[in-house]
Amino acid sequence: MYTPISCEFFDQLNVAMQRKIPSTVVYLENNEKKTLKGLIQTMSVIDGIEYVILNKNDQIRLDTVLTFNGRRYKEE
Repeated sequence: MYTPISCEFFDQLNVAMQRKIPSTVVYLENNEKKTLKGLIQTMSVIDGIEYVILNKNDQIRLDTVLTFNGRRYKEE
C-alpha cells in the first residue's frame, strides 16, 4: 500500500529539481537500504504511486525514501 509523502518533502524535491541541485537519496528496496546520487529529472505518478526519476533513469518510489540530501523523512 502506498503512503503519500508530506507537502514539505514534495517542496524539497521540487526545489532540487528546478535548481538542478545534486542530490543524495537513501531509500529502502526489498528491505535493503540503498543510496543513489544524481539530479532529479522529474517526478511522476504511475498507477497512483509517486516516483522521483533521477538523471540515470533510476526510479525511486517516494514512500520508500528515508533521507533526501541528509534530511530524514521516514524512520527505518
